[in-house]
Amino acid sequence: MTSIYIIAEAGVNHNGDLDTAIALIDAAVAAGADAVKFQTFKADKLVTGKAGKAAYQRETTDAGESQLAMLRKLELKYEFHVRLRDYCAEHGIEFLSTTFDFDSLAFLTGEIGVRQLKVPSGEITNGPFLLAHAATGKELVLSTGMATLGEVETALGVLAFGFLGWERPSLARFRQAYGCDAGQAALREKVTLLHCTSEYPTPLEHVQLRAMDTLAQAFGLRVGYSDHTEGLAVPIAAAARGAVLIEKHFTLDRGLQGPDHRVSLEPAELTQMVAAIRSVELALGGAGKIPQPIELQNRDVVRKSLVAAADIAIGEPFSVENLAAKRPGTGLSPMEYWRMLGQTSPRAYQVDDLIS
Repeated sequence: MTSIYIIAEAGVNHNGDLDTAIALIDAAVAAGADAVKFQTFKADKLVTGKAGKAAYQRETTDAGESQLAMLRKLELKYEFHVRLRDYCAEHGIEFLSTTFDFDSLAFLTGEIGVRQLKVPSGEITNGPFLLAHAATGKELVLSTGMATLGEVETALGVLAFGFLGWERPSLARFRQAYGCDAGQAALREKVTLLHCTSEYPTPLEHVQLRAMDTLAQAFGLRVGYSDHTEGLAVPIAAAARGAVLIEKHFTLDRGLQGPDHRVSLEPAELTQMVAAIRSVELALGGAGKIPQPIELQNRDVVRKSLVAAADIAIGEPFSVENLAAKRPGTGLSPMEYWRMLGQTSPRAYQVDDLIS
């Protein structure tokens, strides 16, 4: 069984500080995560000066500042990325980052050399940006928050088109790429879909974990889960439902100022989540209903056999009055009860003797 890939989402919880970012890596390593993920962007290329904040951002940051002003303070400098990538390599954890603009995408795939890319939910309708991701040839994790199945399919069409290296992009050509065997093969090889609900925090009644099944059935791709709920329960449940990848925000201190700290796990909680997911992996096991070797030693102890419910003489017929089922299960199975009724006993039995 392939291990569930766990991404510790540092995001912008470094608040623009390199030392905090390094401390976040240390926490992710200590927790046992497979990767730690940041966000790479230039605020001026991500939002306009007139873009407002989401409600949760107004609640957790200065309500009077613009989204642009907030994001400028949360940028992770390009030069910091090199140090963080190397620090991750030294400590045995994969460095990942989500990018939001073309220059940052080129930087991540060029100078930083990431193995895979995460496309955030907000970019799922950004066709040119999706195409640029596919053109890198990297493995892609596509988050589907706020998206309909139709929008997911359209996005996958763009990615298939890009993977195939086709020319003359158009919506019609994207549909053609999605529908062809080569396009489907490329998607299966390169893409993992993430179910998520893009609200911070996500109320439990809006999580819809069963949508993971819907995505898997609709597109035949690997499916994981990106969590924005509070606490540990939902990502652990996603593991039990078959998520191949789980992403969860974490922070050094939920009390810090910033848009995502409030819905993030603290280091001890992240450690608990990773341990619980690994336990779920062990418990999932295989799909076959096969008696486990460890339980066979108990089978004869707790199952029952046919026994004499009364003394039985030689030649006496077996009947409902003189047959019973009791432990241990080392004799004739009670499933043979009806076959035995009316047959004559070949020997004498005392009460509780096993029928043979």
